[in-house]
Amino acid sequence: MSLQQHLRVRVTREQDIAVVHLDGELDLASAPALTAEIDSPQVAAGAKLVLDLRELQFIDSTGLRTIFTARASARERGQEFAVTEGSAQVQRLLAITGVGDHLRVVGSPQEMLA
Repeated sequence: MSLQQHLRVRVTREQDIAVVHLDGELDLASAPALTAEIDSPQVAAGAKLVLDLRELQFIDSTGLRTIFTARASARERGQEFAVTEGSAQVQRLLAITGVGDHLRVVGSPQEMLA
């Protein structure tokens, strides 16, 4: 399986929100692809950053660390940061590790418009 099939990362803009859509598996092999998008000018230009985890099927500890790195990058740029709820596996890992308690979790990127 190629890395592109492993994790697909797509960036969209909704008003002042940069939305990074993740589809597949976020782990040691695919984390650099997410990091590259987080550092892209398209993402950095938004006032708000949302990682859309709704299509993410799997995440490991490297993926969790990458999400926290994304949050730190957003804060350094003065961006609001949130993640959407993910699949059952993703939500379970966030809950078990307590990571979800340290992230703003929204149902959809549109919730950031309010």
